[in-house]
Amino acid sequence: MRDHPDHHDAELLLRLYDLRRETKLRQAREWFIREYHADSADDHFQKYPAGTPENTNFRMVVSYWDMAASMVSHGLINEEFFFENTTELWLTWAKVKHIVPSMRAARKNPFIWKNLEDIAGRFEKWSEKRAPEALETFRKQVLNAPNK
Repeated sequence: MRDHPDHHDAELLLRLYDLRRETKLRQAREWFIREYHADSADDHFQKYPAGTPENTNFRMVVSYWDMAASMVSHGLINEEFFFENTTELWLTWAKVKHIVPSMRAARKNPFIWKNLEDIAGRFEKWSEKRAPEALETFRKQVLNAPNK
């Protein structure tokens, strides 16, 4: 990984930001942050079955952030530069991480959202070094839930 971001990092990050502003993705993100709750893969599939707008919203948000995480993971965007500019990737992971094991088992795919998981974990370590209490405070304010 490069030590310093360059104009390519900035261009790609700005492009990701532009995609986030697209109307459908913006609405999906709003729904996901405010409304999405599932206790397991079974609960997820029961509440948000395939073909429903909620299922579409979920897939849009999680796949978007997994794609962004893949770009960071492959070194296409400088990791620290990315972390300085968004916490939403981590928030997305925080809302789904407890269903990932059952989702991976249900789909027989151990790599579902692996990029999201890896980059969110690295973000947590980065955040802990930078501002030790910030992530836990953010977790309580936004998720209103203890660390799972």
